[in-house]
Amino acid sequence: MEKRRDVFQAISDPTRREIIQLVSHQPLNLNSIAGHFDSSRPTISQHIKILTECGLIIIKKQGRERYCEAKLEQLAEVSTWVEQYRKYWNETIDAMEIYINDLQSKKTKNDKQK
Repeated sequence: MEKRRDVFQAISDPTRREIIQLVSHQPLNLNSIAGHFDSSRPTISQHIKILTECGLIIIKKQGRERYCEAKLEQLAEVSTWVEQYRKYWNETIDAMEIYINDLQSKKTKNDKQK
């Protein structure tokens, strides 16, 4: 059974995030990418495989070389997911701030009446 991979799995690993960062500036061949890490070439190749399965990187052949190129459109899924929680927490914090201000106003009003 083939394992389903998604963009969240891809970005969960710091090495894969760094690979995305590297190729987001310019396409790089596998040796150039591997040269940025202390990990073995097969380990980096496995990370790149996961990134391609998730659609964040495509591999293009140029002569004998294979270049990794970023396809960051898939990150919109992450952005959408994060945005819903950002909105929720902003609304919750705003409501809490209103509540605290209301409590402080009532306390100040009560203190003045004493």
